[in-house]
Amino acid sequence: MIKTYKVMLLPNNKQKTKLFECASVARWAYNFALVQEQINYKNGGRFLDDKELRKRLTQLKQTEKYKWLNSYSNNITKQAIKDACIAFKNFFEGRSKFPKFKSKKRSKQSFYQDTDKIVITETQVKLEKLATSKKKNKQKLNWIRLAETNRIPI
Repeated sequence: MIKTYKVMLLPNNKQKTKLFECASVARWAYNFALVQEQINYKNGGRFLDDKELRKRLTQLKQTEKYKWLNSYSNNITKQAIKDACIAFKNFFEGRSKFPKFKSKKRSKQSFYQDTDKIVITETQVKLEKLATSKKKNKQKLNWIRLAETNRIPI
């Protein structure tokens, strides 16, 4: 049996800013996938799977205009594209309405974290790739304080 724990994190201002940036990247990638699917659908093409959309995103990252995407974890964009593809499949199979674009006002701020790469101590949680720098003082940005100590059994 797998047990889950709900904990509250207490990020500092720099960490909050970085978390909101990651959520914005996820929203951008989701909307990118929806646009690509809609263009393809209007042109009579087949359903684009997430692998095809990720290839297009990788090509887009190599252009000068979208180089900023390289400073964020690939897992964030990968999961957002998967979520958009699932939303489109559900629409085509009649399980949901047409997928909507995500906006800052309408959508909940969220981003994907690979659970295998989360490190937990008694007082802190280390999230993957919040800071991209290898310097130790920059790596401190990855460690977010827990509101309650000893809440998660190590």
